[in-house]
This record gives sequence, structure tokens and C-alpha cells, in this order.
Amino acid sequence: MDVLDQLGSMREGKMSRRAFTRSLFASGVAIAAVPMGGRKVLAAPEDQATFFTWGGYDIPELFVPYSEEHGELPNFATFGGSEEALTKMRGGYVVDVSHPCNQALPRWVASDLFQPIDTSRLSNWPDVMPGLVNLPGNDAEGGNVWMAPFDWGQTSITYRTDLFELEGEESWDMLWDERYKGQLGSLASGGDAWWCGAIKAGVDFENIDTPEAFDKIAAVMREQRPLIRTYTDDTTTLEQALASGEMVAAMTWNASATLLKAEGVPVKFAEPKEGALTWVCGVMVHKDAPKLDLAYDVIDSLLSVESGKFMINDYGYGHSNAKSFEQFDSETLASLGLSSNPGEILNAGHFQVPQSQEWETKMNGLFEEIKAGF
Repeated sequence: MDVLDQLGSMREGKMSRRAFTRSLFASGVAIAAVPMGGRKVLAAPEDQATFFTWGGYDIPELFVPYSEEHGELPNFATFGGSEEALTKMRGGYVVDVSHPCNQALPRWVASDLFQPIDTSRLSNWPDVMPGLVNLPGNDAEGGNVWMAPFDWGQTSITYRTDLFELEGEESWDMLWDERYKGQLGSLASGGDAWWCGAIKAGVDFENIDTPEAFDKIAAVMREQRPLIRTYTDDTTTLEQALASGEMVAAMTWNASATLLKAEGVPVKFAEPKEGALTWVCGVMVHKDAPKLDLAYDVIDSLLSVESGKFMINDYGYGHSNAKSFEQFDSETLASLGLSSNPGEILNAGHFQVPQSQEWETKMNGLFEEIKAGF
């Protein structure tokens, strides 16, 4: 099967993004040439729910229960960052469910664009780990929640162990190493990069909104700017660059390192001495969801054991369904940098603290200026 045939199979749901990527790696094809992040997996009929999500979550493996019940996958639309998604919905874009993370939750709730989730409608809810539900701002009236937690993990550094000469302990300094100018990459969203810059600058997240914190973080981000080859939220671009040796280290999520390892690329997902960035993401229901019943089916599919097994094994992310972890032994989980107790991972790093819309706007504006060279 040639590349065009494989691309067609992927878009029809017959081949997963993961299998497609694996095939391209094996054949030496440049993955960056295939625009994965901004596409829809397939043109699902209009009578299906729409899931507005990060690139990489628009895949058949997360919707086995949904497709078995409805005969189709949901419609997918993707974004590069949660602020981008919220801005688009504020502008009138209506979906059924979307996929923010914990630090954005209070702002999303304050937008009045979402409705509480009736957890009694979710068959998998009894197996969701309570520690992931009890997030700041997630309590809705009637004992319901605004966001159903789905995935959790870390933002850290994926680096080529054969190309990056480590000096001392793993550290965020690796992405500021002048020896590798032009060979370093970063996620483009301030929702990751600015917070990782705060860790590098020694800024406590409880004080990240102060003028002094802005000055310290901006200084380290400007110091890093000349060293970065690429800022992108298309993780496939970072993965391909690391696989080819074009980059020796990049800021990524767990999944990039897990994929590259599975393809035999000598990489490691760093455990920075200063701590990684940790997060919990989930799904919220739009207040005007056109397919409300199907929206609950989307959520239930994401919370299923089948989806959790895929997320853990193929992406290296934690999942909210406790039963998903029963599919793996402790040694396997440890090799993925995971634990069946999410607190062990989340509390070991720096857990993002929700900020105001004013802070988010200021942060994004300043970070865009820095990326542009100002």
C-alpha cells in the first residue's frame, strides 16, 4: 500500500494516525509534509456530534464505543491551544463538546458558553478517579461538574540520547543550551511554553501573575528565542524533526517520546531536576450543543476503558478511568512514567494554577511578541 492509499485509509477510519505515522517512519517519508494537525479524520455525516479538540485526539481509537453504537465517528475540529479554541467559540463557533485543560477551566466556565455535565448520564462515571474531578472551579450546581476529566500528563523535554550530550542532571537548561542553537524546538502555545519558562526562571506558580514574574519569564523566553528552530503546536512536526536528527531536543508532551521510542528512535522524556509541567484535561459541553445526546456519547466513549488503554499504551498519557490502569502491570506503567495514582505524577511536577482572562491575554500577547523577535 503506497502513501496515498494509506492516507485514504486513515481518513476513512480504517487506519489510525498512529499506524499511519509508524508506516511513514518505516519508509522514511517526512511526516511534516502531511498536515495532520488541522485536518478532520473523516467527513462524518452531519447527524453526528462535533468534538473540538487538540490535534492527535481526532482518531478512531478513542471512539470505539461511539462508532459501534452510531456506525460513524464524531465530526472533528482541531485547535492548537485552548485559548484559540475559546476565542473561536466566543466568536460564534458552536460545537457539541470541547477539550480544555485545568488551568483554563475557570475562564471557560466564566464565558457562559457551557452547561453543567449531568454525570448520571455517563455509564463510565463511577470509574473516574475523584482526584481528577476535584479541580478548582469544577463544581457545578446539583452535584454536577463543568468538565469531565479525561487525560492527564506532563510537558517536558524529549531529547535524542545519541545526539544531545547531557551535562549533569536533566534540566530545563537543556532547551537553553547554546551548543544546540537551531536544533531545539518548542510548543508554540503559551499555555505550555510560558509556564515552562516560569519553571526555568524559578517563578512560583502561585505568583506567576505578578509584574515581577512577567519580567523574569519574558527575560528567559527572550534568551531562548534565538536558539529555537521551530515553535509549533503540530507535535508531528516536532516528532519528525527529532526522528531525523534535525532537532536534538524539544518541548513536548508525553506522547511524542512514547511514539518515537516505539519506532526505535533513541529518545528520552526528561525528568527535569526543577520539575516538569503537569496538567489535567477534560471535556465540556457547549450550552447550545446541537447534538446533546450524542455529546454525552462522545464523553462516555472518551472515558471508556478501551480509550484509556489506548491513551496509556500508545500515547503514554494518564487516563481518568481507574479501570484502564488495571490493563497494565506496575512495571509497564513505570516504564511509561505513569502510576495508577495520578497524584504521584501530578504532585511531583508543577501543576498549573488557573489564571484570569486578563492574565491570559497579557501572557499570550507578550509571548507572541517574543516569538516574533521583539
